[in-house]
Amino acid sequence: MSNIPLIDIQQMSYTYPVEKQGKMTAPDKKTLDDINLQVQRGEYVAILGHNGSGKSTLARHCNALLLPDSGQVLVDGRDTRDPASHQYVRDRMGMIFQNPDNQLIATVVEDDVAWGLAIRGIPVQEIRARVDMALRAVNIEHLRLLAPHKLSGGQRQRVAIAGIVALRPLCIIADEATSMLDPQARQELTHVLYELHRDYGLTILHVTHLLEEVIFAQRILVMEQGRIILEETPSSLFADVEKLRALKLVVPDYILLADRLRQAGLAISQSAVTVDALAREIANE
Repeated sequence: MSNIPLIDIQQMSYTYPVEKQGKMTAPDKKTLDDINLQVQRGEYVAILGHNGSGKSTLARHCNALLLPDSGQVLVDGRDTRDPASHQYVRDRMGMIFQNPDNQLIATVVEDDVAWGLAIRGIPVQEIRARVDMALRAVNIEHLRLLAPHKLSGGQRQRVAIAGIVALRPLCIIADEATSMLDPQARQELTHVLYELHRDYGLTILHVTHLLEEVIFAQRILVMEQGRIILEETPSSLFADVEKLRALKLVVPDYILLADRLRQAGLAISQSAVTVDALAREIANE
């Protein structure tokens, strides 16, 4: 296995052009400013920040949807500025967006999962095997013959993920993939990403503004005004409620409860970053 980072971003800056008086010009403020980031194969990394912090723009640079103005982005050693590398990069960096309907094409779930394989000319027998694996990986085997439009939002997002998994990427980039889902579906989809990391060794780049979605990450990168301003583990970040508030992040109720219990003298472990973990800590007191 290669020792080079799967994602290697070096001094990268980017600015969305704006139109002024009929001409496209660069605004005074950069969207991304001097980003340095390395993600190794098999890591689970979360990019956290409020709306407008630059996290989605950064994610789109990781599969060459956007190209840097300065610096460079290397994916598995390939420079994304090289047009000849774009297909190579996108084959390895599967991306899931906010609205699953934008990634669904076919009228039957299993056909939708197979679509990306079919257009690549994969043999039929291998397509069937990959579709079976992908449906099983995201726990929707029982939905394979249904029409996507009859599924819930969470189920449709799982279909979109299965279509990416079937292509066998090295990494899944989830760009605010739960933003259109209800809380229960968000929790379930977050766990699906964790299972793909745990069971299949997929690298996960999870982009979100919700703290409760980053609990499975090995590293959390916090963004503000186009810069990475903080790198933490979930346990160390969640233990400092005042820091979370200063970062303008919405703190989940159970994290506030854990903080109050510690202040009251209970020995609540900093590793208790989920509701279940906190419940176990309380039960052991």
